[in-house]
Amino acid sequence: MTTLPASPAEIARLIPHQGRMCLLDAVLACTPTHIRCRAGSHHAADHPLRSPAGLLAPVGIEYAAQAMALHGALNAKPGVAGRPGFLASARGVTLHVPRLDDVAGDLMIEVEHLAGDERQAMYRFALHDEAGRPLVDGRCTVVLDTPLPP
Repeated sequence: MTTLPASPAEIARLIPHQGRMCLLDAVLACTPTHIRCRAGSHHAADHPLRSPAGLLAPVGIEYAAQAMALHGALNAKPGVAGRPGFLASARGVTLHVPRLDDVAGDLMIEVEHLAGDERQAMYRFALHDEAGRPLVDGRCTVVLDTPLPP
């Protein structure tokens, strides 16, 4: 495996999310089945997904989706670029908090690849605060290399 990206700029080179939409700050660990990332962007007053009510907990799914994309890119075969995909479903999602912007410290994002093939991947995800308090968790299915209809 290659060296883990340690900055948002390095992460942005591997995933389709660019600029302020690249929400992850660093990869802490990565294996063929797991990735653990850190993010502090939830504190930004100009967060691109912030609503008038704050950064609502369902945004945690986007943090997890970016970790899934990064996991796929880091585990791609040598010489093969990460494959484009889109979030097809989120199931069994539990919101343990109403908002993320008032969570002290960084967000810890953990993603586990459960199953998949060349067309789709299923992941389990969990967001925690630095003390391990659960924030958001669930499962997602990502569809790969499938063009969206016009």
